Parts: sequence; C-alpha cells; structure tokens
Amino acid sequence: MIEYISLPFKLTAIEIFNQIRELGDAVLLDSCQPDSQFGRYDIIAAAPDRKLRVNDQGTWTRETASADWTLTQREPFSILNAWLAELKTPSDLNGPFNTGLIGSFSYDLGRHLETLPSIAKADIAYPDLEIGRYLWAVVIDHHQQHSHLVFHSEWVDRQEIERLVERLTNPTASPTRQAFKLNAPFASNLSAEDYASALNKVDEYIHAGDVYQINFAQRFQSSFEGDPWQAWTALKRIAPTPYAAYLENDQGAVLSLSPERFLWCNAQGEVETRPIKGTRPRHSDPNLDLALQEELSHSEKDRAENLMIVDLLRNDLSKVCQPDSVKVPELFSLETYPNVHHLVSSITGTLDTPHTPLDLLKHSFPGGSITGAPKIRAMEIIDELEPHRRSIYCGSIAYISACGHMNSSITIRTLLCERQQIYCWAGGGIVADSDIASEYQETFNKVNNLLQNLEEHFLGS
Repeated sequence: MIEYISLPFKLTAIEIFNQIRELGDAVLLDSCQPDSQFGRYDIIAAAPDRKLRVNDQGTWTRETASADWTLTQREPFSILNAWLAELKTPSDLNGPFNTGLIGSFSYDLGRHLETLPSIAKADIAYPDLEIGRYLWAVVIDHHQQHSHLVFHSEWVDRQEIERLVERLTNPTASPTRQAFKLNAPFASNLSAEDYASALNKVDEYIHAGDVYQINFAQRFQSSFEGDPWQAWTALKRIAPTPYAAYLENDQGAVLSLSPERFLWCNAQGEVETRPIKGTRPRHSDPNLDLALQEELSHSEKDRAENLMIVDLLRNDLSKVCQPDSVKVPELFSLETYPNVHHLVSSITGTLDTPHTPLDLLKHSFPGGSITGAPKIRAMEIIDELEPHRRSIYCGSIAYISACGHMNSSITIRTLLCERQQIYCWAGGGIVADSDIASEYQETFNKVNNLLQNLEEHFLGS
C-alpha cells in the first residue's frame, strides 16, 4: 500500500537532500523553475532496496542494500520491469512518483541495445546504467505548495519511516565535507583544427548519403577535489532548468542542468517527447536578445534540423505506441534559458498493449535529438569521429514510478565527477549547410556559463 505523510513545505529540496544523502545512493530531481509548465515537482530519495548496474563487464544486481553485487545473464530492462511489477502499485494515484526506479542511462548503454563499433576511447568507468528501486521519496509540489513523504508500507519498516520523518522535521547539521576545488581550467579533447577536420568528414558522409544530420560534440575535462554537491548547488543558482538533477553513488556523481525532456508517460499511457534542435546565445541587450530569438524562430536551417529529428522520434515512438496515435502538436516553439534560446517541438502518442514505460525508453534510446539521422548510422559515425565515448552525456536521467508515470531528461548541460576527474560536453547538429566556425562557437555558448562559473568560484590558486 502506498502511504503519504505531509512535510513542512518550507523545507527546500537542497535542505532535504542534505539530511538524507548519508543514507547512500541519494538522488535529487529538481525542476528549478516552479512557475513553468515543466517545473512543478522536486523528487528526493535515497537508500534504494535494490540496484542494477550495467557496465562493460555485464549486468549486475544488488538485491538488498547489504548484499554483494551479482552478475546476471538476464536482460536489464526485463529485470527492472519485474522489480516494478513486484510493488503492485495501483495506477490511479496522484503525484508523479509513488515509489519505483530512479537512475541514469548513459549514452553508451546504446552499445548494449545495438551493434556498434568500439573505436572511441573508453576512459570513463562510470556505469552505462546505474539505477535503484526506491521505496520512499520526498515529493515537493510547487504548484500546490505542498510536500509529502511517499512510501510503500508493505515493503518499508514503519520504524524506518518514523526515523526518516524525525530526520526531516528536526534537521541536524550536515557532516562537514571537503570543499570542492578545481585543480586546473577545463581543457577540450579537440583543438579547433581537430574539430574542423572532423566536421569536414561529417560533411563527406552527408554528401555521400550516409546521414542527413550528425550530432557532433567535444568534451571538456579538469581534475577536482572535494564534494561535487557544492559545485552542483552553485551551478543551479546561475542555470536553473526544468530537468536539473544530482545523483551520487560509489561510482561518482552526475551534475545535470538539462533543459530537455526526453520521454514522459502517464499511467494512462499518454506519451510525449520534446526534442531541442536549434540554438542561439542570449544577449545582455534586450533588443539584441529579441533579435536573436526572431532569427532562431525564422531560421530555415534550424527548422529543417528540428524537423529531421521530429521525423526520427515519430518513428521511435511508433515502435511501441498505438497505430495512428503518434502526433506532432507543437512544432518549432521557442524556449528561453539563462544562457541560450532553443527551438523545441513536441511529439505525442499512446502506448500500445502490452508495452510499459520502460519499453518506450528502451526502444527510443538514445534520444534522436542527440544522435542524428538515421540514428544507427549517425551513432557509428559519432564513435568514429569523437575521440572518447560519451558516457553520461546525451544519455538520460529518469524516474519510472510503479504506478506507471515516467519522466526523463536528455543529459545535455551535464557534468560527471568520476575518479577525481570532472567532465562536461557540448555539441550540436551538423547538416549539409553547417558553418564550421558557427557550430564550433555554439558548443561554447551552450556550456560556457557552467564552466566559467566553476572556474571563477572553485579554481585553486
């Protein structure tokens, strides 16, 4: 049975996270923009009863919090579907998350779903899939100005819940952690010349008819010391986005400030994806900023790129949605964020029986807005031309509630802290008439506010 306990609304997501993070495998999904249509809920959880991990060695499960990891031959999505089914949660519950799964799906999980080359260097050990089953969570509803603890009373000891409520309503000082510090400025894995050479090869593939569009990216890297949570809270203040998230575990920490929804699904099987394709930088002069909005809104090139991805995602949704249910209710909408303007579209559908939200995610992964079209050939070319595997970049962070709700992001504007290294990526869609210099600059426009903020506040002397 799912039960709810009201909590003081004055408790912020950051305050709640600080109280529960020592319980392990803590996650915070922060909508950051409570006044927007996508900014209603924050979800905070920790101490999952089960975990699943996919890496180059295979699929691993941990069936209890104190158990050892076990290598399994079972398909990971079938395991996750079974874990949700065990909870026997009704589908008519309110709220976005009523216990279930929360985790990260790295771009390279696609290697476990499709046959792809292994050319790019694999120098990051963070798992391709890292997900837990959470039997309780705190949900903050900014529209209703209400907070509650939701838990599954048949699976969680009530004394544990009482201790948790006491922890949240009578908070204590958080343990002191080492201050976050960058040891060096961020450096790219591509010089301007390397980037231009790669884009010339992309252009050859496009003119040869291999692809219509390639999403090509560069990676920025530095080393760090201390607590990555301090870095994320600093970035959240200057770059609030509707799909912000912070996830930490024994493998590292994911710091996401994503503006992009990947897949959303409700308990009735209604589905939406919202690809971003088309970007302009913000300007401090309001008139020039408005001119950039107008330029983006009327750009034939950006509209063409966006439409290519809309068609790709219509095809992905059609794999698991009812025939003729896939629609495009919103095309080329303008969305504005602290550092950029984006062109966004919406594709909707209705899940077909017997498919689940996890089936939708599996058959659509990775998101078409960050691969190119056609998807598989684009991914092959990305692996050939980008020096390193993408890891968490262009993957997804998702929650899948046992009641049938799912929401997920595309992990752009996302950093990874792993083995004292911190990574950030930026890319863009390349088509036949792309200008190399403009595309190169666009990658900096997308993440400069994040990287410069970290360097200004945390770079050691």
